[in-house]
Amino acid sequence: MTAVDETPGEIDPAAAPSGAGCLECDHDGGWWFHLRRCAACGHVGCCDSSPSQHATRHAREAGHPILTSYEPGEYWFYDDRTGAAGEGPDLAGPRHHPVEQTVPGPADRVPQDWTSQLN
Repeated sequence: MTAVDETPGEIDPAAAPSGAGCLECDHDGGWWFHLRRCAACGHVGCCDSSPSQHATRHAREAGHPILTSYEPGEYWFYDDRTGAAGEGPDLAGPRHHPVEQTVPGPADRVPQDWTSQLN
């Protein structure tokens, strides 16, 4: 896998994640399928398959185009401008949400018909 192209400031290895789950979904009582982390500021948002797609919205509104997976066992970066995926630097921990956290999650907010609500 090749490295994701970046301009200075698009990845901050010292930026810690904003939490264990999607910042906006946690605030609004929503749920997510998978989580993504902003490589510039650490914002954790839900993926594009999730109903609210907060990670991409953050990337575009904040001008932070580089995202990375926030799922256990996944270590890849994605450039929202180009669609390119690749490798990136080590980021401040944790690298993923808690392994005991359900996918989708959080368990107490996932509707029974969750598969019909994915994008």
